[in-house]
Amino acid sequence: MNLEPVLRARLAALSPESLEITDDSAAHAGHAGAAPGGNTHWSVAIVSRAFEGKPTIARHRMVYAALGELMDNPIHALQIRALVPGEA
Repeated sequence: MNLEPVLRARLAALSPESLEITDDSAAHAGHAGAAPGGNTHWSVAIVSRAFEGKPTIARHRMVYAALGELMDNPIHALQIRALVPGEA
């Protein structure tokens, strides 16, 4: 199963103006948390007005909250770049 459409649907709650999602799992094959077939290591670059006035840690928490239980399984690692439109 490709997890990207699920991630995209969940992150839509943040009304992104731009959203890039990359499955980095192949680069982590053999590492802890890596599973055959991928879907464990991801990079997200998201631009949203929802992040305005919020520090980086709050922005990351918003992304984690949107992804919910996916952060427990199957996602093992998530690299986040969360920006407001003026920062992009």
